[in-house]
Amino acid sequence: MKALVKSAAGPGFTLADVPVPTIRDDEVLIAVKRAGVCGTDVHIHEWDAWAQGRCRPPFTVGHEFAGEVTQVGRLVADVKVGDRVTAEGHIVCGRCHLCRTGNSHICPNTKIIGVDRDGCFAEFIAMPATNVWHLDDDISYEIGGIHDPMGNAFHTALHGTNLPGATVLVTGCGPIGIFAVGICKAAGASRIIASDVNPRRLALASQMGAHDAVQPGEAAAAVMKATDGLGVDVVLEMSGVPAAVHQAFALVRAGGRIQILGIPSKPMEIDLATEIIFKGTTVYGVVGRRMYDTWIQMTQFLRSGQFDPRPVITHRFPLEKHAEAIAAIKSGEAGKVVFEIG
Repeated sequence: MKALVKSAAGPGFTLADVPVPTIRDDEVLIAVKRAGVCGTDVHIHEWDAWAQGRCRPPFTVGHEFAGEVTQVGRLVADVKVGDRVTAEGHIVCGRCHLCRTGNSHICPNTKIIGVDRDGCFAEFIAMPATNVWHLDDDISYEIGGIHDPMGNAFHTALHGTNLPGATVLVTGCGPIGIFAVGICKAAGASRIIASDVNPRRLALASQMGAHDAVQPGEAAAAVMKATDGLGVDVVLEMSGVPAAVHQAFALVRAGGRIQILGIPSKPMEIDLATEIIFKGTTVYGVVGRRMYDTWIQMTQFLRSGQFDPRPVITHRFPLEKHAEAIAAIKSGEAGKVVFEIG
């Protein structure tokens, strides 16, 4: 089959012919139709310090996808050939303390497709049946193929927050931040302020429902105006930029909540006393998607018709144009980028 491979330590990907995966008794084989391209894939493509420390080539890249089941293992009872599916790309052990207490999203034994094992930028992928998520008939493969990043946005926006009527600041309008804007709107937030340095991404945030789409230097004024000087109820920090993290602590109200998904590129200082303790701030670190309540929330929101992620998808490429796909993300002019495979 055709697959996009990280063939060796160093920059770039290789489009190669590789064997179709064989499945275990508890796995299914999926013909990939659509696959989302992510910032993680860019890190692997560029072979930066994170990729060098985490990844062990050769392997097939990609962790966001949807497709059709073509084969099932003999122990699989709840997935059948022909099913339209996506899948949770974090494969966990199921037996550790965290898995057994409803926290498998932070299982220390997690293996991620396209990072720790072969991924989905290929014509076929093998997945444990327990990770498979069925798509409703009216959900396209394209939307199914971006459930992974949407799930990150749902987890960030909804876990532990009380969004109906809330004021929200979203710092960082990459695709996940833009999804989060739409989720906050669908959940009934009364005011959504989105902040980013990129005008194209701010335009997409406005299209998804942001009441104010502003540059970081304008965020404080927008927040104070919208909240009568109190600060927002919730900040969703999606950028990982230290200045944005500090701005999140400054602009959340006393007793408010900050959900942090963005990952700083290096360690940074936080003033625990003034930024967290004396404000009574609750801080939640977001890892992936909660398995599987986040997936249930995604399905429910999509069924409601109040959340439509389609405007976030701006570019589509075949696998053969993988260099153009990576370049589109690096340019800053793309929302979500999707590979059209099957």
